[in-house]
Amino acid sequence: MEDVYKRLVELLTSTFGLDAGSIEPTSTLSGLELDSLALVELSVAAQEEFDVPIDDSELGPESTVGQAAEIISGKLATV
Repeated sequence: MEDVYKRLVELLTSTFGLDAGSIEPTSTLSGLELDSLALVELSVAAQEEFDVPIDDSELGPESTVGQAAEIISGKLATV
């Protein structure tokens, strides 16, 4: 899952201009100031990056970056 987390942080920094130093596994997506439109964009970007389906309802504002990485890791394990 470590690799997925690192790639997710890179995705957040490149797509949303976030500072990698401000992203922790416990950071919530709303705490990173991602609004509902940004969450949809994140879902789409993550689907493209990891080649797994991610439903918009799986990533909510209170989801943490660590939880998002776990969701993606779980999907990668079943592909």
